[in-house]
Amino acid sequence: MKKKLKRNRIRCKHCGDIIESKSIYDFQKCKCGAVGIDGGVDYAKRVYESNPAELHYEELSEYE
Repeated sequence: MKKKLKRNRIRCKHCGDIIESKSIYDFQKCKCGAVGIDGGVDYAKRVYESNPAELHYEELSEYE
């Protein structure tokens, strides 16, 4: 069974910003521009400059 996304958010490891996408197509970027997030609770999209992702953000999303 697939988990349902309840809260879609991450913390940028470069500037410390916590960003959250609250609705579909609600694209948000941190203040330094290193990471972005999109999708609200419909999907969890992450945007960052290069791999691996672990170097750029900490996952803070919550699931039901």
